[in-house]
Amino acid sequence: MAELTALLFDVDGTLADTERDGHRVAFNQAFAEAGLDWEWDVATYGALLSVTGGKERMRHYLEQYRPTATLPGDPADWIADLHRAKTRHYEALLGEGGIPLRPGVERLLREAREASYRLAIATTTTPANVTALLENAVGPDALQWFEVIAAGDVVPAKKPAPDIYHYAMEKMALEPTQCIAFEDSHNGILASKGAGLKTIITVNDYTRDHDFDDAELVLDSFGEPQQPFQVLSGAPTIVKGARYLDMALVKRVHSG
Repeated sequence: MAELTALLFDVDGTLADTERDGHRVAFNQAFAEAGLDWEWDVATYGALLSVTGGKERMRHYLEQYRPTATLPGDPADWIADLHRAKTRHYEALLGEGGIPLRPGVERLLREAREASYRLAIATTTTPANVTALLENAVGPDALQWFEVIAAGDVVPAKKPAPDIYHYAMEKMALEPTQCIAFEDSHNGILASKGAGLKTIITVNDYTRDHDFDDAELVLDSFGEPQQPFQVLSGAPTIVKGARYLDMALVKRVHSG
């Protein structure tokens, strides 16, 4: 096994609980602003998360939930405009400080950075959403911590396709054996494993029951010294004695 060089992070649900209290709320605000009577409640949005990508999610919703809807103008342009409005509302929510990073995330990022590990983002969300989250939840320079921001439509096929991970590794001139991925969903691990990456999962309320049989380690969060994680699945010998995810444990998972 090659030496661990880089950490590749998903964003929504992995770095922060953005889905239920961020993206879902912003979608509903955009719908109301556009005069639509759509309301994505928690359960509906959970079902829609099987589709990756915001524009794709709206297209799926139209096809499955509103098949008789009449759209003004070109459907693709209309969806893109509505998605831009949703992104504006999402950035406003982040600016209000309502969506913090999940436990242990900032600590792990800082530790990895201080130890000179290379960091990258591999996500289906838009670059604007990544920027808004990192700058508001960490600080104005946080985006510079990441060598590559692989996000949104930079590749044609979104997760569960592995393309976004292949793109990130190509930009970093790295092989899968030099990297480890951090994900939160079944679509996410299909993408990371499809790219040949060992993967650590941190579940959330929407993904707790997903299939993570292929993950090296499944946790309820990254944890903190005073807020230990719960190990949901993983090699006991690798995790033994650990209370939170730090680089020592990440390296053991990578080499295990």
